Amino acid sequence: MTTYGSFPGTRPRRLRTTPAMRRMVAETRLHPADLILPAFVREGVGEPVPVGAMPGVVQHTRDSLRKAAVEAVEAGISGIMLFGVPEEAKKDAVGTAGTDPEGILQVALRDVRAEVGDELIVMSDLCLDEFTDHGHCGVLDAEGRVDNDATLERYAEMAQVQADAGAHVVGPSGMMDGQIGVIRDALDQIGREDVSILAYTAKYSSAFYGPFREAVGSSLKGDRKTYQQDAANIGESLRELALDLEEGADMVMVKPAGPYLDILARVAEACDVPVAAYQISGEYAMIEAAAEKGWIDRDAAIMESLLGIRRAGARNILTYWAVEVAHRLR
Repeated sequence: MTTYGSFPGTRPRRLRTTPAMRRMVAETRLHPADLILPAFVREGVGEPVPVGAMPGVVQHTRDSLRKAAVEAVEAGISGIMLFGVPEEAKKDAVGTAGTDPEGILQVALRDVRAEVGDELIVMSDLCLDEFTDHGHCGVLDAEGRVDNDATLERYAEMAQVQADAGAHVVGPSGMMDGQIGVIRDALDQIGREDVSILAYTAKYSSAFYGPFREAVGSSLKGDRKTYQQDAANIGESLRELALDLEEGADMVMVKPAGPYLDILARVAEACDVPVAAYQISGEYAMIEAAAEKGWIDRDAAIMESLLGIRRAGARNILTYWAVEVAHRLR
């Protein structure tokens, strides 16, 4: 006690005295099964290609992707989200390579399923941006604007070829109006009621996507502000959530994660399906860069950032550190 008066007998610091005590009373925990690894596979390369803006991340060959999938299983994480990087010459205005059964993403899905079967949830990015010569997530009209309904036709076809290639889960990331309903119907029409949809429900137009554009070899001209959400808005995300659930989303996601923890908390509060969050390339790159400079403790910053996302309400987290963190947790 102090000599300056008394205070209530409860002392919260008693529950912080030792690492064992803090571990015992922790309200939020990370588990390897919470984690999903985003992975890039590039067509026409003989060895993995490092992503300059994302130290430790590569564009995989088909062989190195298979090995990465096995490592993910051994680490105990739940899933892998695949992004295809086609040869530049195969890009066109409508993203034909994205719906070609022999396109790099479909080939990679078959590779991974053949390697790990059902031991890992194999997810596929369902979007055209990697495959179009203009880099947008959909088909452009005569004025150069993304045509929502024409794009939905392409997404329906894309969902079907990805399901046929072995995707357990498709992740429509293009933010087109009505995309979940159209994709669900397209999957059901070919008897693939078993394939789940992870809806990119709240995907914001963000400055933090920069390094990802390098990772997928983006050809983007302009920006995506007419279809991705405005950073100023919260209510819009809840409206998107209601629509996605009505259209049949099995899971929903908030992207980016760190700068949008308030959105994540609101979404998690408002729905009863699993909620994911994507810790995106810019979030990854900032921690890696600051750690390389010696400005922060890398490992502690990684764990704190993931705990914050989990605490805000994410059941699953897509993070490029998934395998590394899973080994640390185990």
